[in-house]
Amino acid sequence: MTTTSLPKAPRSRLGRAYGEELARRPSTDHPTAAARESVTLALAYQDRFLNGPAFLSEPERRTVVEDLHTVYGLLRSLPERVFGGSLTALASAVGMDPLQSALITRSARTGSLLPLGRADLYHDGTEFKLLEFNITSALGGFENADINRAMLAYPPLEEFVRRHALRYQDTLGSMVRTMYAECAAVLPTDRAPVVAVVDTVDNFAVVGPRLKVFAAKLADYGVEGIACDLGEFTYPNGRPTVSGRAVDVVFRYFLPEDLTDPASAALLEPLLVAVEQGRVGLFSRLDAELYGNKGTLAMLSDERHRDLFDAAELACIDRLLPWTRYVRPRTTDRAGSPVDTLSHALAHQHELILKPTLLHGGKGIVAGWTADAAQWEREVASAMDGPFVLQRRVRPASEPFPDSAGGSQELFLNWGVYLGARGADDDGYAGGFVRGSTDPAVGVVSMAGGATVGCVFHGGDH
Repeated sequence: MTTTSLPKAPRSRLGRAYGEELARRPSTDHPTAAARESVTLALAYQDRFLNGPAFLSEPERRTVVEDLHTVYGLLRSLPERVFGGSLTALASAVGMDPLQSALITRSARTGSLLPLGRADLYHDGTEFKLLEFNITSALGGFENADINRAMLAYPPLEEFVRRHALRYQDTLGSMVRTMYAECAAVLPTDRAPVVAVVDTVDNFAVVGPRLKVFAAKLADYGVEGIACDLGEFTYPNGRPTVSGRAVDVVFRYFLPEDLTDPASAALLEPLLVAVEQGRVGLFSRLDAELYGNKGTLAMLSDERHRDLFDAAELACIDRLLPWTRYVRPRTTDRAGSPVDTLSHALAHQHELILKPTLLHGGKGIVAGWTADAAQWEREVASAMDGPFVLQRRVRPASEPFPDSAGGSQELFLNWGVYLGARGADDDGYAGGFVRGSTDPAVGVVSMAGGATVGCVFHGGDH
């Protein structure tokens, strides 16, 4: 819907102010011209850009980052709190097979593991709600700051950002700083580190061009980057080498789910040996995937585990997490009362979404409000006792964004908020971006679902 005046924004004072300024002072320049001309951004997003940024006030930013650090710590504590210290038991509970579990537990014995991930959140008009927490090095969005810089080529936005003292965080820079901290023991002190950005052979055939951009951009941070697949490594003296260069750190883009075939597992084996021998760093460790999945969020939400958390932890869980439960014959509803899961799911179909615990990129997700009754019953029944969760629907509040006709349109946002390791002078906020849709009933606001992408600026409170 396009209007000539901006309705009151439910969340962002800055968003409203920016829209009002555009209405008062229209420009003949196009806000996304520089983004569309960027070769780097075209490879990632084609020309699917929002006509304006999203804004985070400083109090909002601080609160969501602190909550995400709390949730990260709770997820990391699940083996001890719920499974008697057993990583294997947690891996099995979230649906990993024996091979994946073995890789996870093996990787957990090497080096350190620091926070790195992207939280996917909706804002319901009152507060942010966490849909998923992708704790991994295999993150998209390393071009986030490029979107900010490109959008600042639009004079009205540049002036607005400068006047309100707004800022943006460089996501790739935060990722590199976290890599330096996590892999400090293997990094050289007398030269630039050589970092290989690596995926499996099959995946690299698809995403290789984008990973090559990633590797090239590392030069901006004093890192010699190279992109390759696992099959390109040789191991003279037990150290991974590619194109004649010995590698200091492998920046991992492959996931445990990519390593279930014998060929990929065989290519991974000498790399794991090199990591265990301290010849190379692996960033991030494979066991990061143990915590960054939908099953572990269900464990935090589960009524049976509430006595494991203190009052502050419970307040964070209740504030940030929607009701999320494993698909088992019996569960508890939002009030904590025992219910039959299938009956509950059928009665509340339009308020629930079914998700596999481990898959990524929206694969396997069924939103109850987009399915007919028969399909929904089949999907939930088929998921029973499997690696699936039911999550209560979060309805994102609309926000006004500039449209292409000089007015505004109401969009529904999926926020990607990135988290890295805390530094001496920062709280670990690693930037963000948003995906926007005009459809309030879309199953998931995502690029695959037709969303457009925008950058995030924060601050503006002084």
